Parts: sequence; C-alpha cells; structure tokens
Amino acid sequence: MYLADYHTHSRVSPDGKDSMTVLAEAALEAGLQELCFTDHMEPIAWGTTDLRDRYDWSLLEPEFRAAQEALGDRIALRLGIELGDACWSFPHTEMLLESAPPLDFVIGSVHMLSERFQGVDLYFFEPETEEEAYAGIADYLGQVKKMAEWGKFDVLGHLTLPLRYLNENRGWQLSMDRFHSEIADVFAVLSRKGIGLELNTNRGGLFLPDGKWLRLYRDMTADPIVTLGTDAHSAAFVGRAIREGQELLRACGFTQFCTFRNREPVRHNLV
Repeated sequence: MYLADYHTHSRVSPDGKDSMTVLAEAALEAGLQELCFTDHMEPIAWGTTDLRDRYDWSLLEPEFRAAQEALGDRIALRLGIELGDACWSFPHTEMLLESAPPLDFVIGSVHMLSERFQGVDLYFFEPETEEEAYAGIADYLGQVKKMAEWGKFDVLGHLTLPLRYLNENRGWQLSMDRFHSEIADVFAVLSRKGIGLELNTNRGGLFLPDGKWLRLYRDMTADPIVTLGTDAHSAAFVGRAIREGQELLRACGFTQFCTFRNREPVRHNLV
C-alpha cells in the first residue's frame, strides 16, 4: 500500500504550527512514502476580504529545502499550495501566482462565503436557523462552482467543508443531499477541465466528501483523479486516516488514487 498525504500545512500558513521538517518526520513515522506541503495562499489578506498587495513566496522554498536536506531520500517530498478563495479576484490571483516557485501541486478551495454573507469564513459562520445554514451551504457551492469554472488548480479540496464546521463544531445534523444537482454541476465542470477531487480525511473526522459524493464523481468522470489529504495543521495529524481513506475509495469503486509531480498526476493502484 502506497501512502501519501497531499494536504498539510506547515508554519508557513497563518494557522500552521510546525516546520516542514517536523511534518516530514511525522509522515515518515506514520509509514508514509510521500508527503506534499500545501500551505495557504489566498489573493486576500488573512481574515479579511481585502486584496493583498503581495504573497511572500520566499517563505516556502527555504522551509522545503530544509526538509529535503533533513530527510534525504527516506520520503518523497513535494511542494504545493492550497489556493483558497481565488473567486474574490481571479485576475489578482493570477498576478500573484506569476511569481510562485515551481510547484508540484495546487489544491483549489473555498473557505469564505460570498458578499451576500459579508465574506464570512465558514469557521465563523453561525446560522441561527437550519434554513440559514442551508442558505450558507448554497452560497458556498456557488463560490465552489466559480472556482471550478476558473480552474487553474489541480484538484478541488474538501468539497463538503461546511459540514466540518456546521456539524462537527456547531452541533447541527445537516447533509448536502438537497444540493445533488449543484454538486453534479461542479463535477461536470471538473470532468470537462480535467481537474481532480480531493478526499479530505479531515484529520480523522468526517470525510470530506463522503462515499455518496465520491461515487457520483466516479460515475460522472471517465478518468477520475483523486488525492488523499489530512488537512493536518500540526505534526500530530499527518497521515491520519489515510489508510481508511484508501479503503473508502476502493469501496466506492475507485481502482487508483493520485499524487502529483510538476503539476501532473502520478497514478497509484489501490491494493
């Protein structure tokens, strides 16, 4: 079984804790053969909806080189980013990306609701009623579709992210079932553009997305691309539930998962 964690955050991310070297050591201890660092990069300043003047790419490469030097050839290390909320300005995002170092992998993701909800981060979204919660999910999926149509990334990250915060953090018991057509529309865009889907193991919590949506993606995509990542923000969660994620993919009819090198998918059989 080839084990790879393709969604991790180091101290380069505003909400990350550990160095890339510490994360890589944790991955090796967890039995992983490959690890990709995907620190946050957004066109907006952290915690606001204001466009940032620049992104400090210089923080990534020294961290990455230090991890490579410390771990040698004991584990394959890849450099990526989680490109969040680009729909706040696609042209500005593209301008910031022009100065990026060579990247192996880019996750596209949405964390913030639209202007209708004042750009609130899902982490801070506190609906008072179930219908308001579902209105937020609908808004989120609208932003996701915008991201997918833009499409300058490799996989779509944590599709059902609102459930992490609404169910796990706030105690709701919501599902995405009423949004079947909207999610199918997103999958149709991904398939047309050759963009993959992430199975986010959510640090061992609720898988994002779950089996229902993974099966729909598989059924709608002739050549599915799926990665697995923990969304670890500290060494303690690197590799968490990656094995279980592979088991879920097999149960959903997938025969392969992907890692990436130089923005191109590398396929691995699920055994």
